[in-house]
Amino acid sequence: MSRLMHVSSGRFEPPVPVRELTATSADGSRLHVEVHGPEEGVPTVVLAHGWTCSTAFWAAQIRELAVDHRVVAYDQRGHGRSPAARAHSTDVLADDLDAVLEKTLRGGEKAVVAGHSMGGMAVLAAASRARFREHVVAVLLCSTGSSRLVGESLVVPMRAGRARTWLTRKVLGSRAPLGPVTPTARRILKYATMGAGSAPDMVEACARIVHACPRGVRHAWSEVLDTLDLDHGVRELAVPTAVVVGTADRMTPPVHARGLVAALPQCVGSTELPGLGHMTPVEAPELVSAKIRELAAAYAQFSQGDQVKEGA
Repeated sequence: MSRLMHVSSGRFEPPVPVRELTATSADGSRLHVEVHGPEEGVPTVVLAHGWTCSTAFWAAQIRELAVDHRVVAYDQRGHGRSPAARAHSTDVLADDLDAVLEKTLRGGEKAVVAGHSMGGMAVLAAASRARFREHVVAVLLCSTGSSRLVGESLVVPMRAGRARTWLTRKVLGSRAPLGPVTPTARRILKYATMGAGSAPDMVEACARIVHACPRGVRHAWSEVLDTLDLDHGVRELAVPTAVVVGTADRMTPPVHARGLVAALPQCVGSTELPGLGHMTPVEAPELVSAKIRELAAAYAQFSQGDQVKEGA
């Protein structure tokens, strides 16, 4: 991964994986997968990042959890080191997560999956699939929603209504390049995606990751998010699920998290973080890591000798 795609020092510098793999999705799309931590005798955690992000987004969680968990992180298609693909839909999000589970888990091995934003939507899209139900024992949904994303977004500071929805669609769906990471760019990104109290190193880490996302990929996925309807996936997510959201999240405001909590068959916790924005795994790294750890301790099962599959 190029240095331009993430910070190269500090607490948000991505750790070096123990192993790198390639998972192949149903349509042939190739997905970059990283494996961190011990390869046997520990619970497995799978991390799915959000729109415009990459595996680097989970740097703090990987560093914390890989001490005593096997941590699998993958780049969504077109993001990070996963090549761009022709298809963009919630179905292929589910296909891609399915492929990662198939590649990295074996036999009856179980895992906890944590999804942030679009990564959480991948979880919802895959919730009814056989492989997901076979392997996933618990889920953490961070800063995500299942529908009405554009209509509920608070990125544009206007009263709710048709005008705000139209303008939000134009902003989020823009094809304009983000350009270099400048002080102005950091301020814009912080306003849109992070809480006012976010530390400079958090803003820098997120800016490097988001600005590395190709604009064509950013636009293609914005159209999927615009028409998102995964309410049925929430009802089908039958494993214990915890929900985290920042109260200052403008991208997926708390109304989405509250809707998830009300509809989930097995909600095992809801956490609203005062003053935090959309980038909760970066803005509250210790808390998010602790939530994943709690789910793994309570629900994950593993067998001595279970190992990540060999090969690329």
